[in-house]
Amino acid sequence: MPLPRDHTHFGFQEVPFERKQGMVDDVFHSVARRYDLMNDLMSGGLHRAWKDALVTTINPPRERRTAGHAEVNARHFTLLDLAGGTGDIAFRVVGKASSGTRVTVLDINADMLAVGRTRATEHGLDDAIAFVEGNAEALPFADRSYDAACIAFGIRNVPHIEAALDEAYRVLRIGGRFLCLEFSTIDVPGLGALYDFYSFNVIPALGRAVAGNGEAYRYLVESIRRFPRPNLFAEMMRATGFARVSFQRMSGGIVALHSGWRL
Repeated sequence: MPLPRDHTHFGFQEVPFERKQGMVDDVFHSVARRYDLMNDLMSGGLHRAWKDALVTTINPPRERRTAGHAEVNARHFTLLDLAGGTGDIAFRVVGKASSGTRVTVLDINADMLAVGRTRATEHGLDDAIAFVEGNAEALPFADRSYDAACIAFGIRNVPHIEAALDEAYRVLRIGGRFLCLEFSTIDVPGLGALYDFYSFNVIPALGRAVAGNGEAYRYLVESIRRFPRPNLFAEMMRATGFARVSFQRMSGGIVALHSGWRL
């Protein structure tokens, strides 16, 4: 049965659009301090490989070396990391890129950003990574101001996904690329049942034991099941205006890496 036009999903619940963002905020306020640790525990470390694949696809410029000396790029490469919270993707990009790379981490959740800012200060990366509190549906940035934009495991938490896609498209320069790493649909026979058992039984128990909030992780598991299948999300990207849209399934379809260009 279709949802009322003013409703959306919060996990398996049906809620008004205006309530979802606050409910999502409550989830991430409660788990911010243990978020990165939980990612390791939940995925058995696999999230690191998935995020490395994202960073490789972003392909930030490396420093060129001539006669043993590094050459600095004439213009900074700029990346917008949407729903980037604790800065996990940003730190990976800056660690692999030339010194001219600048990453803006945008997140609506102040607690997640606080974790990221602390980490950036500890690693001396305040100049390379900026943390901005804001909504992915209404970005506080000028048109065509970023070379690339990405979002990792965050798009399914956005109440109006189409609005976030429109905004990502708007702030990309011509020739810029948008990448979305998100949980997907299992495509290996027999793996689905095992994955469901693990998701609905083990992950909430881990969340309760490690982050002190099992229900937050039950929501995250349910939200994965509500996210559009890869081909449908690809159509949403095309409807936004992205060209050369594609996706790559990884780990038997547990996640997919989506790509589109502003041409």
